[in-house]
Amino acid sequence: MRNEKFSRRNLLKGSAALVFGAFASPVRAAPPEASPVTPALIEAARKEGKVAWYTSVDLPVAEKIAKTFEAKYPGITTRVERSGAERIFQRIGQEYGSRIYAVDVVNSSDAAHFIVWKRDGWLAPYVPEDIARHYSPEHRDADGMFAAWRAWLSVIGYNTTLVKPEEAPKSFADLLDPKWNGKIVKGHPSYSGTILTATYQMSRDLGWSYFEKLAKQNVLQVQSSAEPPKKLALGERAIMADGNEYNLFLLKESGQPVEIVYATEGSPLIVGPNGIFANAPNPNAARLFQSWMFTVEAQQQMIEVGGLRSLHALATEKLGRKPLKEIKLMKDDAAAVERESEEIKAHYTQIFHV
Repeated sequence: MRNEKFSRRNLLKGSAALVFGAFASPVRAAPPEASPVTPALIEAARKEGKVAWYTSVDLPVAEKIAKTFEAKYPGITTRVERSGAERIFQRIGQEYGSRIYAVDVVNSSDAAHFIVWKRDGWLAPYVPEDIARHYSPEHRDADGMFAAWRAWLSVIGYNTTLVKPEEAPKSFADLLDPKWNGKIVKGHPSYSGTILTATYQMSRDLGWSYFEKLAKQNVLQVQSSAEPPKKLALGERAIMADGNEYNLFLLKESGQPVEIVYATEGSPLIVGPNGIFANAPNPNAARLFQSWMFTVEAQQQMIEVGGLRSLHALATEKLGRKPLKEIKLMKDDAAAVERESEEIKAHYTQIFHV
């Protein structure tokens, strides 16, 4: 659990600020103009020689993204610091509390983190050209502090060797069938930003009574959103109640016996922004890295290698994966997650006794 000193509730103190487009502020300066990648920026970044990226995306994906950036801009080393979203938030809070400024660019699976960082003045305004041209206002901060680098869903899944397609659950309600007792795995909102966001959306749309019923199914509780897909592939559990879509994509495409189910009630939508820190030790390399991360090239790699969704208007989805526009989604509300995060985790722990 997070050190209480750095809990988001203490930091935000109940602000109703929205993450994208409408952060509460009495006076808003004009957002920065779009910044192109220039020879001068590249040269300045090479003089710094490195960039530190804190991210909650899977390590193999993060490392491939970093290696591609290094190949495109020789002379700049990317240090990837990968951890769960909640641990990243705590780490940065501890570092800044000790006046240690080590992070250049951050990516989190919990968009609500950016509410806190922006409010505290820890983020630097910077708008790459691709964000200005190819991202809708709802997917980028109005003050230019961050934008949605990746998106994905929290989904139901099943092991195809243990469950026949015609018997597989089609909805969250189906998971309450007694036949799934002792056969379900799910993540925990105290450790995973994905699961925290999904838990909020599901408790809002289905009610906490749903989780009370689900808890009676002797659910195997794990931490990160990446663990349920792996437990599924190994056959340790037949059904996944939540967890990230992208791991299931990659497992299925590698021949593992897993299948994705998009619940009839709607699937929770998760958005993972990228932003630059104002005290970044390598500010030019940070800007170059941020610009590259939002190019079509980087976004397509994220889709192909990472199984993630892109919100770049020119990015194309991989064949064989269900297009996002065809999926019923639950509505994201990062500000509400921020306000209610401690209550969500406490209520969840009380219900599941974990």
